Amino acid sequence: MKPATRILTYSISEHDARLRIEQFLRRRGFSGQNLTDLRKIPGSVCVNQTPCILKTVLQPKDILTVTITTTSSSPNILPVPIPFDLVYEDEDLLVVNKPAGMPVHPSAKNHDNTLANALAWYYQEQGLPFVFHCTNRLDRDTSGLVLVARHSYSATRIAQMTKNREIHREYRAIVRGIPAPSEGTIDAPLGRKAGSIIERTVDFEQGEPAITHYQVVESKNSHSLLALQLETGRTHQIRIHLKHLGYPLVGDYLYNPDMEFINRQALHAYHLRFSHPVTGEKMEFTAPLPEDMKAILV
Repeated sequence: MKPATRILTYSISEHDARLRIEQFLRRRGFSGQNLTDLRKIPGSVCVNQTPCILKTVLQPKDILTVTITTTSSSPNILPVPIPFDLVYEDEDLLVVNKPAGMPVHPSAKNHDNTLANALAWYYQEQGLPFVFHCTNRLDRDTSGLVLVARHSYSATRIAQMTKNREIHREYRAIVRGIPAPSEGTIDAPLGRKAGSIIERTVDFEQGEPAITHYQVVESKNSHSLLALQLETGRTHQIRIHLKHLGYPLVGDYLYNPDMEFINRQALHAYHLRFSHPVTGEKMEFTAPLPEDMKAILV
């Protein structure tokens, strides 16, 4: 299997001149680990086509090239030929529309049926190594858009962007009834439920801050479709917050086993908007509401 490489090229301006290469790269979001990885592979950093060390001082009009190399795949992810809906792909990232019922990460009970397994196979077929850098987790039964980094630097940048709330996600959810008011903000801290290692609950005394904005998109068949945006990303945040509002997700086996119209939680990662972690280009993706959720509103 051949290594996968991503070559980044920077033209050094007067503003960036006289910085050491490591300083310049730090300003572009390279982490300490990213820089350590570059040091390990000779020729990863060049100025005007000449290999350099990271302490080299840059001059105006220098051309700096950085080669990010992936030499091996994630060792514990079995490649499995599972079909998946690839929405977008470039040298730095992928966007996948994950179906309900597919876990994102392998676990003790799901070692060969996950999105990670599907992507490992996809890249193995191309003769390329693939390290799984998933940047947003969805529950197994939540469908919709998942953002995956292609290499360690884009993974670092996306993590930084997530922390700085520069990645904007909108979810769609279906509840029974019509929430009133039709839009608002749920501000309720979340913590572990006593006696459970899985369930969370609203905990105003010891919980972590959690904020969800909601808006009713439409109401049909005694149900409402909601648009949701998160200010925080706590485990089960949408599920708990909607229950706290008095309108829990239908089909949520853990918090509201209302399975009359659907056999999984009616939650979908609908829209994704961000600036590209490497190029800065504006990116925007939408995954249509899946058929099982549409059927509830007929």
